Amino acid sequence: MRSDVAGVKNPEGPAESVLLSIRRISRAVDLFSHELARKHSLTVPQLMCLRIIKAYSSISPSALAQEVALSQATVTGILKRLEARALLERRKCLTDRRMVECRITREGERMLAGAPLPLQQNLAQRLSQLSPKEQSNIAETLEGVVAMMEAAELDVAPILTSGPIVAEPGEVIEFLNETKPVDSDPIKKER
Repeated sequence: MRSDVAGVKNPEGPAESVLLSIRRISRAVDLFSHELARKHSLTVPQLMCLRIIKAYSSISPSALAQEVALSQATVTGILKRLEARALLERRKCLTDRRMVECRITREGERMLAGAPLPLQQNLAQRLSQLSPKEQSNIAETLEGVVAMMEAAELDVAPILTSGPIVAEPGEVIEFLNETKPVDSDPIKKER
């Protein structure tokens, strides 16, 4: 039997299994965020915004903010970064010159063609294949874990990412390298 792991009295029981599962989820999000930033120079929120803009072909920044469940200010920062890289363009709406609409550029479409699906989209697709009862059981269990972690009151968007929401890809890589070394995983070392 190993020594006490992270304050768990019975480190080989169900509590350890839960902790390891949470750690694996966290690690998967970190690795996805890091690889997306490294290979595609995108953050997860930037990827989500590009995908939604492409799906709508034209969308206002406020409607985009609602779609990605982020504040208008956060989306404005994301749009500025994407526009600076010529991945999207913002222009006045033809029917109402007071409004601005976002459109993806050819460069943005090329970027999306090579980018992976966001983690939450893959997860949502897999969850949709489960029965409603299985989905409900997972939701209830995860809500219980969130409550145990005293994180129920956190205001978060349904975006699986690491690091700051509004950041350059290099900043995400730097954040992840500072907080969790990519090549070393303490869970694997404990085993």
